[in-house]
Amino acid sequence: MHKPLRNLVLSLAGALALVASAPGWSQGSDLLGRINANKEITIATEARYAPFEYVDNGKIVGYDADLMAYVLKSLPDVKVKQLDLPFQGLLPGLDAKRFDIVVTAVTVNKDRASHFAFTLPVADATTGVLLRSNETSIKSPDDLNGKIVGSQTGSAQLQALIALDKKLKDAGGPGLKQIKQYVAFDEAYADLAVGRLDAVAQSLANLGPLMKSRPGVFAVLPQTIGPKSYFAWVVRKDADSASLLKLFSDGIARANQDGTMKKLQQKWFGSTMDVPTELPAPSI
Repeated sequence: MHKPLRNLVLSLAGALALVASAPGWSQGSDLLGRINANKEITIATEARYAPFEYVDNGKIVGYDADLMAYVLKSLPDVKVKQLDLPFQGLLPGLDAKRFDIVVTAVTVNKDRASHFAFTLPVADATTGVLLRSNETSIKSPDDLNGKIVGSQTGSAQLQALIALDKKLKDAGGPGLKQIKQYVAFDEAYADLAVGRLDAVAQSLANLGPLMKSRPGVFAVLPQTIGPKSYFAWVVRKDADSASLLKLFSDGIARANQDGTMKKLQQKWFGSTMDVPTELPAPSI
């Protein structure tokens, strides 16, 4: 081999060896590979959604937090960097690659599923209607005609409320008097309690623990609004995130099968719920 050519080959080989040995890099590396190499995963959460996740003594706790800890046993050497952010910033931040996965109660719907990938379901997300306990004029969703109802900005529960408003109007009623949007559900609960709202649209899974924590303040309408839906966690919809999605979904499946999920539901909700072992096609 000519000396210049030989030197070029050796230089290229050395460069490739140096790159291959760099931290976080490997041939065919994906997001999970980089997480393992860097020994850190960045997770985004909205810790104002009890009992799924909330802050207690400076620590994020709740159903999702416990389930996440169970799933992350598959990554024993990886440190968790968890960010507490407003719900409205979670999916845009994931899209912008500011974190690796969203672990919070995100309702699976058609719009989100067209752009993001969801894990297996972690809980029922069907929308219910929260009332004051002394409310006597609202006995069915039809009675929400002319009422002021609140929900969280950007939530699937807000979309269910908008759909209900259209349904009421299509049936010849006046529809909702006003739909008020809130950054967090706690603000809506406070306005409902003092009479600034007539009702709040929220997932049933959240409403039981809320009423237990504030006895005598609230009641739940017997009928739900909108179709059956589920909460899941979210990653980017690309090949780079596919193995991370599988790791989390496999962990959720184990928790569902070995009874861990039911134990955590009993702990955080005071009851259990059926969660499918596959992700159903969203109907909303």
